[in-house]
This record gives sequence, structure tokens and C-alpha cells, in this order.
Amino acid sequence: MSVYLTGLLWVAGAAVVAAVLAYLIRRYGELEGRSANNEAAGQVFTIVAGLHAVLVAFVLIALFDGVSQADQAAYREADGLVAATWASDALSEETGARVRELSRQYAESVINDEWPGMVEGRDFQSAGWSQLDQLRRVVAEASTDDEWQVDRKTEAANQLWQVYQARQERLDAAGGGVSSVVWLVLVAGSVLTIMLPLLFGGPRIRTHVLIVATLAATITLLLYATYQLQNPFGGGAGVTPDAFKAAVERFG
Repeated sequence: MSVYLTGLLWVAGAAVVAAVLAYLIRRYGELEGRSANNEAAGQVFTIVAGLHAVLVAFVLIALFDGVSQADQAAYREADGLVAATWASDALSEETGARVRELSRQYAESVINDEWPGMVEGRDFQSAGWSQLDQLRRVVAEASTDDEWQVDRKTEAANQLWQVYQARQERLDAAGGGVSSVVWLVLVAGSVLTIMLPLLFGGPRIRTHVLIVATLAATITLLLYATYQLQNPFGGGAGVTPDAFKAAVERFG
């Protein structure tokens, strides 16, 4: 099912449940003194809703930044791999061909073995680390004949170090997400924020029901966005391995 359709169903469902609950409480609940509770309930609602809004905003901003950083890390990793290959071409023909082949195998391992696991948020088996170590050893053991080749060898080693750092960032991002404690606070705060307006009173029941339903829909939408963004490589974020596919094309 589409992520947009799923989100629409969650938002609509929460709005309907909140609206029905608000209607039943206003229709059959205790009416005496309800209007007098508006000031006290409003003050509590302002505090609870304000704190909850700050937390949700903080979490969403952190997740948006995480998606952007994961995408940038993937491109740095792929670009570093290509740069290391180009630098190695200036060394011996054997070294250049070996580095190019290992780089292609590494990129294909990321695409075929690692990326599906990152999308699903599960552990995976990959030869990526060993392939990267083989690349490092091939470059380190390459012979040089002049200063130009020494410079190219140093550049290839530096680029492989960048690949290592970017790979670690990518894997860390795939294993991240929102902790269970934060989810508990988000869900509990959302329930309290939606339940407090049920204590309010007013002359028109339809207006009250509409307000509660709108609030529930908005909070559910934010929680759904949080859920979709907690894994940069899956859900609504969907960082793709396009950088590595482009690298494979460059390797021939």
C-alpha cells in the first residue's frame, strides 16, 4: 500500500475516533460545570500541548537532518570510491585494474546485499568491509616509480579513508531510529493533548467535535511522519543507492 494512502487512513481514522469520542462525551457526559472548566483546562492544555509540540518539532528536525546526512554520506562514499579508482589508474596497469574491479564489486555488494537490509531495518551479511580492506591493501602495496605516482598513491589512500568514514556513517544511520523511550513520550503526550480538549465546554457540540477531530488528525499526521522518517533508507524517506549505481557505470 502507498505510504500516502496509509498515512491518509491513519489520519482519517484518528480524526473519526476522536470525533466520536468527543460527541459521546458531550452528548451523554456530565454537563454541569463544563463551561467553567474552560479556563483551568485551557491553561493545562497550553502547557501540555506546548511541551509536546516542542518535542515533536525537535524529533522531526533531527530526523530530517538524519535523512539529509545519510544521503550525503552515501554520495561521499560512492564519490570517494570513484576518486580512489581514478587515482589508482596512474599507478601500474595491474594495480589500476585490480582497484577498479574491487571497487565495482564493493559497489555491487552495497547495492545488492546491504541496501535491501537497510531498507527493511534488519541485519545483513555483506563482504563490504573485507572488500574495502582488500582495496586498502592493494593501494598500500602498489609500487611507485616517481613523485607523481607517490602523489596519486597518497590520494587513493586518502579517498579510501573517506570511503571508510562515509560507510560507517551510512551504517550508523541505518541502525538508528527513534528510541522506545522517545516513542513512549510522543504517544503519551499525543493522547494527553487530544484528551484535554474533551474537558472543554461550549454552546455548539459540532464545533467542539470538529476542533477535537482536527487536533487528533494533526497530531497523528506528525506521528506518522516521525515513523516514516526514523529509517532514512526505508519508509517515506527512501534514500536510494543511485550514487553507487552511477559509480558502477563509471567502473565499466
